[in-house]
Amino acid sequence: MTAAMNILVIGGGGREHALCWKLRQSARVDRLWCAPGNAGIADVAECVMVAGNDAVVAFALAHDIGLVVVGPEAPLVDGLVDALRAAGVRAFGPTAAAARLEGSKGFTKAICARANIPTAAFARFDSADAARVYVAAHALPVVIKADGLAAGKGVVIAMTRADAAAALDAMPGPVVIEAFLTGPEASLFVLCDGTDLLVLGSAQDYKCVGDGDTGPNTGGMGAVAPAPALTPDLEARALTEIVAPTIAAMAASGKPFTGVLFAGLMLTPTGPQLIEYNVRFGDPECEALMPRLESDLLDLLLATCDGTLAAAKPVWRDATAVTVVMAAENYPGPPVTGTTIAGIDAAQATGAIVFHAGTARRDDGALVASGGRVLAVTALGRDVGEARAAAYAGVNAIDWPGGFARTDIGQSRE
Repeated sequence: MTAAMNILVIGGGGREHALCWKLRQSARVDRLWCAPGNAGIADVAECVMVAGNDAVVAFALAHDIGLVVVGPEAPLVDGLVDALRAAGVRAFGPTAAAARLEGSKGFTKAICARANIPTAAFARFDSADAARVYVAAHALPVVIKADGLAAGKGVVIAMTRADAAAALDAMPGPVVIEAFLTGPEASLFVLCDGTDLLVLGSAQDYKCVGDGDTGPNTGGMGAVAPAPALTPDLEARALTEIVAPTIAAMAASGKPFTGVLFAGLMLTPTGPQLIEYNVRFGDPECEALMPRLESDLLDLLLATCDGTLAAAKPVWRDATAVTVVMAAENYPGPPVTGTTIAGIDAAQATGAIVFHAGTARRDDGALVASGGRVLAVTALGRDVGEARAAAYAGVNAIDWPGGFARTDIGQSRE
């Protein structure tokens, strides 16, 4: 067994708490840092204020970091992995060139067109005026997406011309306009070392802020893992028709993908189609995936970095996970922060795991909300119903008048 090593996780949300929580269970982890972390992450890792490529590289070299795990998409697109590797530091995540799969929807759509990957018909526009002309000539609804990073919220399903006009006014940069697809959605997570693939699992995300999938899109209000609608046959098709050709196209173009690739899928009547790629663990999907993993997460991350995924054989719990996000009042608008949260221990006493996404400690030690999505309450069960009941038992034990959650995570959408 390799000697224990120091690990640095980049990020401060629920995804990073789930990663730190799982990494802390590894006998191969010595010191674990998270930059910047949050109040919950501080229970399992040392939180440090380190930001920017140069500062992260300097910290990694000064603290003998054996692996840097980059959580959010922005530092990946900004080339943090490139900077770390150039300094001789092992880093989990794609290079800036490969991170364009998330950083530019136009880039991904072009790969789909070249590799004949099933996805919605689309057009990309630098000019809002040209986009308006295109929308006027096409049947509604259409899907309008910001071409760059948008924290999971740069997507509008325009049901009317007025909706389309408002979306284009709100997206000053380039946009991609797609045909509207129908069917259940699912997220498929795959590790890739540039050549080999390893399926991590699937999840179903709940994007809209309100019950019944109403209201504006958010970064995610809950998740179920595995995704109920992604059958083994559909998963096999998604790997063969979508993910594998993408990885092959990236390698052939000199931009090999290493890290975790998150394929957002629409399961249409004719089969899976790609909605978009993310180049990192999802949030809140990661909070549903990590509790199901029995194997050592560090082993899988190192195999991804070192090109040895073909030999990895992860073990998963035979259980379903449901994650319910608790958000601050007014989210996804400007959230009301600073409100006091109690009952975390009571929630965890029910058997739920409470991951912190946006929390801080006041000077008097009280836990307070410091962001929009604040907590992600996860529970396991033999099926969705059991996991859902356990997750909501945890949610109901938390005393936070300034927060809210959807009440229908895990319920059938039919």
